[in-house]
Amino acid sequence: MNSLRVIPQAFPGKMLWRKFQILRFMPARPCSPEIQPWSVYDLGFKPLTISYDPATCCHIWNNGYSFHVEFENPTDKSVIKEGPLEHNYRLKQFHFCLEAIDAWGSEHTTDINCFPELHLVHWNDAALEENGLVVIGVFVKLGKHHKELQKLVDTLLSIKHKDTHVEFGSFDPSHLIPTCLDYWAYSGSLTTPSLSKSVTWIIKRQPVEVDHDHLEQFWTLLFISEGEKEKRRVDNFHPLQPLMNRTVHSTFQHDDELNVQVKPKPATSQATP
Repeated sequence: MNSLRVIPQAFPGKMLWRKFQILRFMPARPCSPEIQPWSVYDLGFKPLTISYDPATCCHIWNNGYSFHVEFENPTDKSVIKEGPLEHNYRLKQFHFCLEAIDAWGSEHTTDINCFPELHLVHWNDAALEENGLVVIGVFVKLGKHHKELQKLVDTLLSIKHKDTHVEFGSFDPSHLIPTCLDYWAYSGSLTTPSLSKSVTWIIKRQPVEVDHDHLEQFWTLLFISEGEKEKRRVDNFHPLQPLMNRTVHSTFQHDDELNVQVKPKPATSQATP
């Protein structure tokens, strides 16, 4: 897995995001970018330091378009630092973006491959300012059974309907992050409401492996509240976006990579009807 890029995709399920369609035409930092096959190798980027305290994990809830695992972290016991960051950032929540087909759901692509994604959202006191949020993105690859993920999967039945939540403690999300230190980084925005633009994205180069049974359990969650007509939760990913004038940095070199900034190709509209 060498280069981070985007390919045009014509997925049928984008209805969840149509209400945010206008944001695709805004010139400043669209959510998930179209990224060239060349990133800028940055010698100044250190390895990212991740330190999570399982005791800060507090509950899990179904918000109608995803499930969030939430953390109470007022004393900075679960933080990330260094890497491309100038400050410490507290872990707030993590969630998954996926589609009902195993290979789809990417908000980024690499080597023309699509993956579901895990997003770990972090913030500091400048959350509404420039660089106030950091999201670690991890590609999710079908593979072997992930023992640490089983505890989360076992809880999903308790939050099957929208707006349900249960206590969920003593979970360490660092087990979901690959050990490989390589990553890409760029400035962007959230891909879920509130779609804040003050986000540093850190995309891990190595995917995490999970088995099909675990992903299948994610798809049992519902968009609707109890008593309403059943509607399963799928297609909760944002369509891919053009790079605009942003630069994607990487901590590693590969065949297509350049050591100087590459001018992105002209952006093209990717509106969907």
